[in-house]
Amino acid sequence: MRLGVLDIGSNTGHLLVVDAHRGAAPLPAYSHKEPLRLAEHLEDGEISRSGIKALTRFVADAVVVAEDKGALDMLGFATSAVRDAGNCDAVLDHVADETGVRIAVLPGDDEARLTFLAVRRWFGWSAGRLAVFDIGGGSLEIAGGSDEEPDVAWSIPIGAARLARDYFRDGMPDDKEIRALRKKIRADIAQDAGHLLRGGPPDMAAATSKTFRSLARICGAAPSDNGPLVDRVLALADLPGVSPSRTHQIVPGALVAKAVMDIFGLEELQICPWALREGVILERLDQLSDKDRR
Repeated sequence: MRLGVLDIGSNTGHLLVVDAHRGAAPLPAYSHKEPLRLAEHLEDGEISRSGIKALTRFVADAVVVAEDKGALDMLGFATSAVRDAGNCDAVLDHVADETGVRIAVLPGDDEARLTFLAVRRWFGWSAGRLAVFDIGGGSLEIAGGSDEEPDVAWSIPIGAARLARDYFRDGMPDDKEIRALRKKIRADIAQDAGHLLRGGPPDMAAATSKTFRSLARICGAAPSDNGPLVDRVLALADLPGVSPSRTHQIVPGALVAKAVMDIFGLEELQICPWALREGVILERLDQLSDKDRR
């Protein structure tokens, strides 16, 4: 089956056309993406007209691309920036009216759960008790457990784009402001950290998302051109060396990443190339397989 998977994130709109069937890894056939920056298009808690226009245009273009590439079906989902917008329903109704695509909004705990599923399938049962962290544009997702369904999964609204919008809009904050932001991030993560910590140290801790991959690359991990099978690790000891000039979202992203590793007592994170998109695909394939059996 060839599927079009439309991922409307807080930073980027991404259409991934994949060949997928039960029992096999989803095979990317074509990728089309655009930097929508919806988290930065929020005005008074609502997605602005320019943000709605950019989103609608992207989805319309994605429909054409998916059809051209032979996709049989389209799965569309949106995450934090759309989910948290006061005009969420109106925006998605507008997109559906203009493009014919109804985009589903994923709750934060579902984001964490589906990302966990993707990471579990990537690393397999040998990973043992698994902890998964994903820094998105609008939120941080955390999940952990020993099975394919996590025992715990939750979302915190401290994504890299959200923090960049709220704290870095006018440039680099001064030392006092950075310290206050660092305190807020750590307090937000620590508030529910016991959900995961009560189970003891994980056998493997893994990270997904562009922010974690970028941080790992800055700290010396292999580039994406080397392929997804190359082992990539983000070490806690390397994070203080991240340069503030690496873009306005890398600095808040690094603050979140270091807080995660400190609070959960992790010396390193395995970087997983699969994340939410793959989790959505895998769950859809599982559902189709169950339907066929019935």
